[in-house]
Amino acid sequence: MTPAELDARIVRYGDLIPCKTAFIDAHTPGSDQKENFTIIGGGVSESPDQHVHIADKIGFNIGAAGQPPRVRNSLHTHRTAEVFFVLSGRWRFFWGRWGKAGEVTLEAGDIFNIPTHMFRGFENIGDDYGMIMAILGGDDAGGGVVWAPQVIEDAKAHGLVLGENGKLYDTKKGQNLPCGVGPMQVLDDAALAEFPEPTTAEVVPRFVARFWDMMALSDRQPVDVIGPDAMIRDKPGFEVDFISRDSLDGATTSQRNQVIMPVLGHWRLDWEGGSTVLNPGDTCAMPPGVAHALAPSMTGTAGCYRIRDTDDPAGRTWGV
Repeated sequence: MTPAELDARIVRYGDLIPCKTAFIDAHTPGSDQKENFTIIGGGVSESPDQHVHIADKIGFNIGAAGQPPRVRNSLHTHRTAEVFFVLSGRWRFFWGRWGKAGEVTLEAGDIFNIPTHMFRGFENIGDDYGMIMAILGGDDAGGGVVWAPQVIEDAKAHGLVLGENGKLYDTKKGQNLPCGVGPMQVLDDAALAEFPEPTTAEVVPRFVARFWDMMALSDRQPVDVIGPDAMIRDKPGFEVDFISRDSLDGATTSQRNQVIMPVLGHWRLDWEGGSTVLNPGDTCAMPPGVAHALAPSMTGTAGCYRIRDTDDPAGRTWGV
């Protein structure tokens, strides 16, 4: 693989192209300043304006959300995994039908595997613009987003209508539902009754891993973060591990699709065809069968996530 070929598989943080109209709450006050990024795969954006950086289907999607302080993402759920790790800022995640069942605050490097079939939202509670990186299960990320009914109703008052085809229409721009396409139906009371309302004590110990705990545990080998026998036990169709300076495992060759995502420090990536440096916020889609080695390029604390596809089907959170 030539340097140019690998460079085409790296999305640099500074080159990310945001979409500010990705979802139905794009005009709703309090959510109207958020930015959505689709990095690898088709993502779950409802807008034709969404830019896709790498369209390859690798068994999971990589995306990101960037938000100024006190801007929130409205309550929604997914049919497959939604995993976030904090790249920058301080974030409050909350869940439940009205967002009041439980909550947790995450700092840089922390990771949260949010259980499927549970309404969730998140808010930047830091003082500056913040970014969270996302891993979504499956090539089609579960077929899209399922919104809490109040989100759809609130959006109508601000001109946005979601069609049953999963596409967004802005009536303030003269857009209307196409002939034969009805509005997305809101969940009825019977369907809503099936959504659980777990407490913070039930969710956080099972589905959250903290950055500094992973740093301590990676003193000799990479830490299995998400997997059937990992810190967070799940089989979402991918596995996540964490490496630090002390857990480098030398040159490796994986027959799986692998994505490398630094969260802290600068990482030198060497392969037979060349060398490059990955920085926090960069995303590298390493293809199967390419031998490579990863190591911090500077002194100081360094942490990096790696994601690999598995043979497990994407679907509901394992054991929930």
